[in-house]
Amino acid sequence: MLYPLYEAGHLWLAPMRLAAEATRIACENPFNPLAYAPQSRTVAASCEMFERATRVYAKPAFDLGVPERIVWKNPFCRAIAFGEPGPELAARPKLLIVAPMSGHYATLLRGTVEGFLPTHQVVITDWMDARQVPLSDGRFGLDDYVDTCIQLFEALGPDLHVAAVCQPSVPVLAAIARMEAEHNPLVPRSATVIGGPIDTRRSPTAVNALAAEKGFAWFERNCIHSVPPGYPGAGRAVYPGFLQLAGFMGMNLQRHADAHHAMFDHLVRGDGDSAARHRAFYDEYLAVMDLTAEFYLETIQRVFIDHELPRGVFRHRGERVDLGAIRRCHLMAIEGEKDDITGIGQTKAALDLAVNLPESAKAYHLQPGAGHYGIFNGSRFRAEIVPLMRAFMERSVAPTVQQVMEAEPRPILVPTEMAPTHPHHHAASPRTVRRDWAASRERPAMPEQRIAG
Repeated sequence: MLYPLYEAGHLWLAPMRLAAEATRIACENPFNPLAYAPQSRTVAASCEMFERATRVYAKPAFDLGVPERIVWKNPFCRAIAFGEPGPELAARPKLLIVAPMSGHYATLLRGTVEGFLPTHQVVITDWMDARQVPLSDGRFGLDDYVDTCIQLFEALGPDLHVAAVCQPSVPVLAAIARMEAEHNPLVPRSATVIGGPIDTRRSPTAVNALAAEKGFAWFERNCIHSVPPGYPGAGRAVYPGFLQLAGFMGMNLQRHADAHHAMFDHLVRGDGDSAARHRAFYDEYLAVMDLTAEFYLETIQRVFIDHELPRGVFRHRGERVDLGAIRRCHLMAIEGEKDDITGIGQTKAALDLAVNLPESAKAYHLQPGAGHYGIFNGSRFRAEIVPLMRAFMERSVAPTVQQVMEAEPRPILVPTEMAPTHPHHHAASPRTVRRDWAASRERPAMPEQRIAG
């Protein structure tokens, strides 16, 4: 019942929002004599703060001043490319930014995209709001996420570089490991994982502690709701965006309260520039989307509770995912010194698990003074992290499939802790699966549009 109550609350507040907006406009109208009274700015500021606090924020636009086009899609994801197609753009390296599917829209990575526009062909995943996806389009779980990554790598390759920001680090690495194990010639040349929860047993944060403390059943019971009528996805079980936003806000409640109090003061004093910066940030931050219930719950269980990937028991479509299979795709891990979402060492774990990748093909960077947001956006990201990522991608020259096949094989090192902790998990076979890529693969068919050129 929570989702319908949330929708009803917004409908109930609609007349008050309209009244507040009309009052604000009247108080700021230069033709209104009362607008020049000392109290008018206070009234106008109060009305704006009320309207902003009770509105539903629409999906923002990238608005980067360059053409955008959809180059690949399925019911749950679109890939958006930036820039005018032509020889100049085609000569640049290809970079796919895999945005997190964690409640916010891909536009939260606007600064990440902007940092690479001058030097790369940039494509970003634009995940769909689950409440906009009809039930007839099926489910979307963690295995489907890995499938989507593989299909994107194949469609955008060859010579593709990938950057995974936070949540997608696990499915991106799983996709690369499966492609490597099957000697797929379109495996990315490099992958950069930024603030990703590869092994949340390292330096656990409040987010990690919550998952361990509450357990799977609590999340299933309290966080999953059905999309109400009126949306294309009516009836779909989802983790609502408004719950995720409440969690984000609750983690730093005092900081957000102080920011809104400062916004009120800026409006009263007539500091338009400071108020505009506040609006720009919160128009983005408060715009949220729903996630499919199966993806959310599987991520909680398999990534944050059971730690399947670092324990060596993660499976995709029944096949064990072993990061030891990665031999061609260069890996870089980036962490923030003050990250309160993904603790120090959680992302670096990817480098430790890729035991058969030469050290020369690995890179690590700990950004001093940066929190979670600062390692993919902001001044530190532009000035310090972007140049490091560019240099890493430039030197990432992967060997061919033939070179890998002819090289002296090194044993895949399997973690000793292999026992499953969940009754639905199956024990992994120690046998390394080696399959010719030319052989047929059984993967669920998904409508897609491959990139042209």
